[in-house]
Amino acid sequence: MDKRRIRIGIDVGGTFTHAVAIDSATFELIGQAKVPTTHTAEEGVAKGIIESLHQLLAESQIAPEEVAFIAHSTTQATNALLEGDVAPVGILGMGKGMEKLRAKSETQIGDITLAPGRLLKTYHRFLDTTEAPSRETIKNLIYELLTEGAKVIVAAEAFSVDDTTNEELVLEVAAELGLPATASFEISQLYGLKIRTRTAVINASMLPKMLETANMTESSVRKAGITAPLMIMRSDGGVMDIVQMRKRPILTMLSGPAAGVAAALMYAKISDGIFLEVGGTSTDISAIRNGRALVKTAEVGGHRVYLRTLDVRTLGIAGGSMCRVKHNRIADVGPRSAHIAGLGYAAFTQPELLANATLKYIQPKPGDPADYVYIESTCGAKVAITPTCAANFAGYVPSGDYAAGNLSAIKQAISLLAKELKINETQVAEDILSKSATKCLRVVGQLLQDYKLDKQLVSLIGGGGGAAAIVPYLAKQMQMRYQIAKNAAVISAIGVALAMVRDTIERTVINPTSNDILKIRQEVESAVLAMGAAAESIEIQVEVDAQKNILRATATGTTELRTRDLRDRMVSEEARKQIAAQSLQVEPEQVKHLGGTPYLDIYMATVLKKRLFGLYRQALHPVRILDKEGIIRLQFNDSAIAQTTKGNLTETLEKFIQEHTSYGDAGRTLPDTFILYRSRILDLSGLLEISQIISLANAELATMDSNEPVVCLVNLR
Repeated sequence: MDKRRIRIGIDVGGTFTHAVAIDSATFELIGQAKVPTTHTAEEGVAKGIIESLHQLLAESQIAPEEVAFIAHSTTQATNALLEGDVAPVGILGMGKGMEKLRAKSETQIGDITLAPGRLLKTYHRFLDTTEAPSRETIKNLIYELLTEGAKVIVAAEAFSVDDTTNEELVLEVAAELGLPATASFEISQLYGLKIRTRTAVINASMLPKMLETANMTESSVRKAGITAPLMIMRSDGGVMDIVQMRKRPILTMLSGPAAGVAAALMYAKISDGIFLEVGGTSTDISAIRNGRALVKTAEVGGHRVYLRTLDVRTLGIAGGSMCRVKHNRIADVGPRSAHIAGLGYAAFTQPELLANATLKYIQPKPGDPADYVYIESTCGAKVAITPTCAANFAGYVPSGDYAAGNLSAIKQAISLLAKELKINETQVAEDILSKSATKCLRVVGQLLQDYKLDKQLVSLIGGGGGAAAIVPYLAKQMQMRYQIAKNAAVISAIGVALAMVRDTIERTVINPTSNDILKIRQEVESAVLAMGAAAESIEIQVEVDAQKNILRATATGTTELRTRDLRDRMVSEEARKQIAAQSLQVEPEQVKHLGGTPYLDIYMATVLKKRLFGLYRQALHPVRILDKEGIIRLQFNDSAIAQTTKGNLTETLEKFIQEHTSYGDAGRTLPDTFILYRSRILDLSGLLEISQIISLANAELATMDSNEPVVCLVNLR
């Protein structure tokens, strides 16, 4: 019998640290463990990570040699910033010639506000590098910074992204002195010395704490007999190896919600959706388009840094939020939760414990309004009435769901609140759910608007233990499709276990050439290969931001390939057509199968849309790309396709793009272009020139035979 290959994911949450074991071949959940998150332990969150790992191995009877992949998320970097638990930073700014004065000003960034009342202290020295600096000069300047109070060092030189020599020399001298240090070129390849310096300073300030945690965690993993590389969750939804984490801990900042989004992509296999991870106290909401999580540039203390993070929007509403009552009505739900107030949920209480209970008011924390309600019984039970209670009462929580509660206890609790408000129980539940959903509705609507997402293509995906308390009612309010992810309660840990190795390289390039694009593609591919990604699994997206003159390449890959026979997971052609028809909202007989590749099928329908008050109709051609497992991998509401072969790709692609290029007052606009080949979808929508698209397409498909099928597809809406 073949040895199991297991992927372990550990997610550090605000309350609990969850660990899961996933079968690498089938993606089946084979074990899970949960321990309280160890925020206040001497070892920090590392203690909880280690405890959950050992519990998982023991309870699931996993042998260390079966572990092929292990990764964890961490709140350490975010907590360090929020709590000001960072090291003072000494900045050694450098510059030469005409740029000296500007470099001195831009590297002298002062103290950085991390949170109200929390400052990151910085100290500054400047070195003229017109002549090559000596090690002794650098050492003396570092000593001066240490005398002032610095504990870590940052090297920041103007245009160091073009010549890293001097910054590397500072790193060497700092290492000789036993000091943690960051060079600005390690953090970003972009011009913009002030932002690059600020980003490097924040990174350096985390080094002492993060190195301590990383070393402790890795040591424990090795003592457990696990030899697989230890990976850490990044803020953009991927993972990196511990070597990179020791250099760039800033990449883990704000990574808490990233794990759930990774699960939505890899486990729930969502191509277009709004993901809501609903906990007990808060809900994280993010968007997915064309099978990719949407990202933004991060800010710290109101200042931009060179860090790409998922665009996750957090709300103080969730499964455990408490109700506020004013003027005989439910005035609000949240942001305080039963967890914060030290209360249980009525939904998870035995009915007999609520006998002779009364409704009372509470101020959960000093400074909070004193109009939050809870129920206290004569036997001492204290519970809150929450959205989880209301959703159970209204029938939105299916049997067996993590949020499913005791309906008898729920009715007792809601009845007390109904008497207080002099309305019926059904109206109480409706009011709680409506006020909860309204908060989420605004954010979901804003994401749809910000990213121009087509509501007809987008589903709401619920994750987290409280998903059923919020998402079904919200979907009803917004008239959108929804699903609750399988194993929603541990979805973040699953996301960590399944996350892809990822790296992004950004470079300032004006009007990038095809050679520039191929070069950055090679660099980012080498970066993920160095972290253990299997070459055959690597996918690369290149984007050109013409407004900011940024050339960006992102590579993702897995450390191993799934080995289970595809035939075990295939669904029939009839079933795939049915799935496509349901998504297209037409009858199966209206769906055309337009071929595809050996692993991907193209389904299209023709839909007539009324325009100008019905005076004329426009024919649209919505398309769905399904894999053999029946998963929708790509979808558009109007598109065109061209089927060809690898040998004819260049000629076909050029003609196809030109045919669908539009012209307006702003000039030429290329259509968003995608290429289907083998089991992959190559997204070329971030490029601005046909020559760039053709060069990158040929590089990606270089290993294919000339007669292999290829499909070109453009989005026309």
